[in-house]
Amino acid sequence: MTAPWRGIWPIVITPFKADGMLDEDGLARVVRFCIDAGAQGLVGPANASEFTTLSDDERRRWLEVVVETAQGEVPVMASITSGHELPAVALGRFAQGLGVEAVMSMPPHILHPEASGCYRYYETLSGALDISICIQNFNGPIGTPMSAELISRMCEELPRIDYIKEETSPEPQQISATIKAAGQTCKGVWGGQGAIYIIDEFRRGAIGNMPGCHTTDILVALWEQLEVKDWDGARQIFNQLMPLMNYERLYGVAIYKEILYRRGILSSSMQRAPSKGLDELTLVELEAIMKTVEALYRI
Repeated sequence: MTAPWRGIWPIVITPFKADGMLDEDGLARVVRFCIDAGAQGLVGPANASEFTTLSDDERRRWLEVVVETAQGEVPVMASITSGHELPAVALGRFAQGLGVEAVMSMPPHILHPEASGCYRYYETLSGALDISICIQNFNGPIGTPMSAELISRMCEELPRIDYIKEETSPEPQQISATIKAAGQTCKGVWGGQGAIYIIDEFRRGAIGNMPGCHTTDILVALWEQLEVKDWDGARQIFNQLMPLMNYERLYGVAIYKEILYRRGILSSSMQRAPSKGLDELTLVELEAIMKTVEALYRI
């Protein structure tokens, strides 16, 4: 790694067949879509990948498929959040053996340790791995929010902690606080939350965003405008995409998959994560919203 990473690093979703089993061919197509769309890196299996519904074997196979398909064209960051440090270390070492360039993790998402427990968790990961670690700071109930001061301390004292994905509320201000606290001890802070605050994040010094992967091409175009400080161009794309972003916040992964299905990348919008689903009128509204963003598609 010769320079700190930047840009749009989408969370690769997990395709399932109609019977609920892992769709490896579909996963490879999603990876190819993200790379062709201009993603600067790939991340997963994380929240948008429905990682909590995957078995340990499926998470390993997921990583194998993604790394094999990416073929080194872009770096892969393996999400290794687990219920305890031991399986997290095991998954991290497995991912490292595959050739991923980094891992990302929340603190154990069931135990929700206090600050000292969070520190020990990342200390264990840092001591066990030889690649970069990205701390994912995420709201509850699945996340365990950590203070900017704690994150700064871990960046300074733990040699493998290089990056942060900041998603606690209010996210843009938390990005500012984390950057101010961590200073030069951290290589960069990504935003999340589906890139809904991406312009504000960029102004505050974020190095990129880790959104769902269904509109990677559009978000890459938006990021390119930000990098050259074309605020009007970035705002135009953002405003056109905003109705879809708002709708995503109601239905999450179900929307991601429906869009990828309609874009011809997935053969099924099947999901394992519990959802109210997309009823007939929801799909009518989604179709109307999609028509307003289709002109932004690059591929």
